Amino acid sequence: MTDVIIAGIGQTEVGEHWDISLRDLAYAAIREAIRDSGRLRPQALYVGNMLAPNLSNQAHLGVLLADHCGLTGIEAVTVEAAGASGGAALRQGYIAVKSGMVDAVLVVGVEKFTDQVGAGVDSALATTTDSDFEAIQGITAAGQAALIAKRYIYENKVPANGFAGFALTAHANGAGNPNAMFRKAIKPEAYAKADMVSDPLNMFDIAPVADGAAALILTRADLLPHDYHHPLVKIAGSASSVDTLALHDRHDPLGFVAARVAVEQALQKAGITLEQVDFFEYHDAFSIYAALALETAGFAARGEGWKLAADGSIAPKGRIPCATMGGLKARGFPGGAAGVYQAVEAATQLRGGAGRCQVAGAKTGMIESLGGPASTAVVHILRTD
Repeated sequence: MTDVIIAGIGQTEVGEHWDISLRDLAYAAIREAIRDSGRLRPQALYVGNMLAPNLSNQAHLGVLLADHCGLTGIEAVTVEAAGASGGAALRQGYIAVKSGMVDAVLVVGVEKFTDQVGAGVDSALATTTDSDFEAIQGITAAGQAALIAKRYIYENKVPANGFAGFALTAHANGAGNPNAMFRKAIKPEAYAKADMVSDPLNMFDIAPVADGAAALILTRADLLPHDYHHPLVKIAGSASSVDTLALHDRHDPLGFVAARVAVEQALQKAGITLEQVDFFEYHDAFSIYAALALETAGFAARGEGWKLAADGSIAPKGRIPCATMGGLKARGFPGGAAGVYQAVEAATQLRGGAGRCQVAGAKTGMIESLGGPASTAVVHILRTD
């Protein structure tokens, strides 16, 4: 079977890029990924984006970016799956190379939140919920996550500040990531005093939306340049699953069934067990999502995901290091680009180039991208020999 290799990686800093356009932001990451790959020329481009038509008044990103990067003539399309858009674009690139239909693929995730401010951003984010039955009632992504968190706390008797460990770990890790939006650790007292945003979630329980672009070049090992010098990082498994869009249509709102199915399938396709995973990049748009990701992946029993953050199990030297370069919480949440950032960061870990964020001896990483409350889940297993 053909191994799909991550040949090149590129990213921009995550933050507020007021003076950079959407296309230029993407170009910066693409240029770096192509250079890092030994200047492979892709035959296809898959763009992960969530909100450009709403925030930037720009659709048709495939051709926009191909044209801007001097890649006219190739296949180029946009992939949208809310917050999982980047992960979904990566999966399409993986399938294209794995199938043998394409030799080299460019995957880029890009989002430009600062093209709108205030209510315009909230309105755009609300389009990822069920418009007829959720958004029309005024639900927001944070409000939706808060409802899940309240139920979780009630069922599992989570103490006050029980989610603190997720934010503390993310910010401690983000301090070592030069591309993170927040590069400063926080103390438990800061978390305890933080303003409430949507009860019971405070400002440290919610990842900040931000601008950013990340890119990957995928290919086969036999097509790498002769002077290629990076350790080989392959995508060993890939899977995707969906649940209901509206939260009220689920029998179990704490089940995150799509995430569980995607993890199980990705592990099976990679031919490994959960115990072989050295680190986990979960989708911590909200602390409650991180807790449920740990549970549905199998790292914790139901109702006990929060304990892994409280006891240090997700810290760099813990049982299962998570959000190793800050996660969405400290690196920032660049919408549809988040899943590609996860892949770039995981590849950096497996190459041994994560600096202060490095997980010692890491050989296998798992990344999970979620659209909404696991309405869409995309999981990839990355490995190096």
